[in-house]
Formats: sequence, structure tokens, C-alpha cells
Amino acid sequence: MINLFDYQKKAIDELKTGSILKGGVGSGKSLTALGYFYIKECGGQLEPKITPMILPKDLYIITTARKRDELDWENEASNLGLSNNREDSLQNVKLTVDSWNNIGKYKEVKNAFFIFDEQKVVGSGAWSKSFIKISRSNSWILLSATPGDKWIDYVPVFVANGFYKNKSDFITNHVVYNTYTKYPKIDRYVGIGKLERLKRQVLVKMDYKKKTIDNIVKVVLSYDKDKLNTIFINRWNPFKNEPIKSASEACYAMRRVVNSDPSRLDAIVQLFEKHRKLIVFYNFDYELEELRKLNDILSVPVAEYNGHLHEELPTGDSWIYLAQYMSAGEAWNCIETNALILYSRNYSYRQTKQAMGRIDRQNTPFLNLYYYFLTSDSSIDRAIAKAYSQKKNFNEKQFAGK
Repeated sequence: MINLFDYQKKAIDELKTGSILKGGVGSGKSLTALGYFYIKECGGQLEPKITPMILPKDLYIITTARKRDELDWENEASNLGLSNNREDSLQNVKLTVDSWNNIGKYKEVKNAFFIFDEQKVVGSGAWSKSFIKISRSNSWILLSATPGDKWIDYVPVFVANGFYKNKSDFITNHVVYNTYTKYPKIDRYVGIGKLERLKRQVLVKMDYKKKTIDNIVKVVLSYDKDKLNTIFINRWNPFKNEPIKSASEACYAMRRVVNSDPSRLDAIVQLFEKHRKLIVFYNFDYELEELRKLNDILSVPVAEYNGHLHEELPTGDSWIYLAQYMSAGEAWNCIETNALILYSRNYSYRQTKQAMGRIDRQNTPFLNLYYYFLTSDSSIDRAIAKAYSQKKNFNEKQFAGK
């Protein structure tokens, strides 16, 4: 028997092929999706006992490379008797788990069920095109904690559901471009009422009752104001000793000034006295070079997950895990600690929430979770924080223009 929470049962009842299952990080979307597949798509039962499927079909799961490599989905599916070995699987249902990079391999599959995990189908690239082709010949659902920030993000899902013929059809009906820019830039959307109605049709929210308490702590630190003014006012890059050529270069240089300040490393050392196991999220390699010094300063194991190294979480009573937002923001979890430090702010609201979700799991033994945002009163940090508070991504060009 598989025990499902009431909010998961409710979501399964509301789901249909073409839906986006929205649930917070750690809310149990995986088991809910598998439950929907088993009960609604294949006609089996999980409670009060597992009964055979009436209409068994093969199951494909497209997920992150890390979840694929660590067999997360295989472990969940084994509770339902499903395996990637057809002979060992219940009713010969074959489970296939692969990463988004390989989605194109499955464009010709027909009459199966697909779970698209950690929703990546935005824009009009190869992944979205493969997703739309798969959707024409198979049943499917998407899983996401953050489905979309803008209406344009929903285009592949709307097209896959047959609401529009293609992206051009959507743009013709709903998009007004700014005529004063050199490149296509959306000025506004029209027909919002219809878009809201379509969104309600595809979005299924899980009413997950969070059992943990988030403690958000802002730690305001110092920075070199003279060096920052050199960049912001004089438009001069002190790291390259040359004029700044773009908004992106200006923001990168400003962030390097505030993020490299010695007070940030000192703050981690102080927090380590309170939390002997710490996960530290960072953005840039120059930050990593500073953070590596913690190994000597604190004499504790320091491990990394980034584009260079994929080390496991340390073991023992005291450790520090350095995680890069882009590489390590998704598809792993840790219930050994309740403390996470955001060494520098990330431009993306979604990536920040995903990173914070690494310690916010259903099976965590902690009631209180602590998130320490290391920041400053500099203009760049305040602007990024403001975008985050509005659940928006930080825009470099807008900031530099101001």
C-alpha cells in the first residue's frame, strides 16, 4: 500500500493529461505524479492495497541529469512495483528515466505516458519542439514549483494542449511588441482574460501544508564604497583597469566589489558557531576561491557541487557544502542541516527559491529552517533584493539605465 496525503489525492483527482502540477519544493510532486499515472492513466489502485492496472502503458520520465544519475525516480517508482527492466516490472510496464538533454530521443514514442519533471519547456528551442511532438502522441503532465513568470513561458504548454497552432498564433492573438527597440521586446499582452482562463485549465496546485517554519535572516555587511563609486559613477572597471563597455560588465564588477568583501567570509565563520553544518550557495568562481579558505580557517570538511566538481555531501558532526546556484540549485536534498547561507544574491527569483528548497523537505526532522541572506546596503544588492521581494528577476539594463 502507498500512503498518500489528502492534498496529494485531491491533486490526483484534478489532474488530467496536459496539466502542470504545481507544488512547492519538497511537497511530494513525484509520488503524486506516479499516483496519477497508476490510478488515472492505467486504472490501478494504490489504497487500501495495490491492485493491477487495467490499461498498463510504458512510463517515460524526463528530468534533470542529477535526478537521473542518482536514480531518484527509480527509487520512487519501485514502491509501485515499476522498474526499468521490463521483466521485473509490474505488468511488464517499462520505466525509462532520462535527462532533458536527451528528450529528442523520444520524439517517435507513441501511446505511452510522460512525466516532465522540473519544467524546462519555455521558449522555442529544441527541448520545446521535442516536447510538443511527444505531446501529440502520448499522455503527459508537467511538474514544476515555478511554472512561469511571463505569459510567453506558457506558450509550449498551451500549444501542446491544442489551444494555439504554434507560437506565431499565440503572438498574433496576445503580444504587442515595443516599436521603439532595436530588437523584439514585448511591451504588453492583450486578451489577458482568455490567458487566465487557459492557465486555470492546465494548472493544478497542490495545497501542501508546510510543516516547517522559514526564518529569513538578512545579514547586512560592509563593502568598499570608493571602489563601487568608481564603477557606478565613473564607469571604470578597477579589475580590468579600463572603461566599462556594457551594463552587464558594470553589474558584474559591482557585484564583485560587494561579494568579495572580507566581511562575508567573517559572517560565515560566525554563523558556523551556531550551525555546525552549513550549505552555502554562491554565484561566481571568484566567490568560490574565497569560500575554499573556510577549510583552513575552520578546519572542517568542505565539499563542493558546481560545474567543476560534483562531490557528495560531507559526513560527520561539522561540515560546509559549497553549492553553485546554476549547477546545484535543483534535484538534490539534505535533511542533515536546517541552515543555508546565500553568500551572494542570484538574479533569478526561481533559482533562489529552488536553492532554498534543498533543506525544505517533507521528511526533514527540523521544525525551524534558517536562511541567511548575506547582503549590503549597496545599490546593486538593494536592487536585486527588491526584484526578489516582487518575485521578479533582476534586470541589469534597467538598473544600469537608472
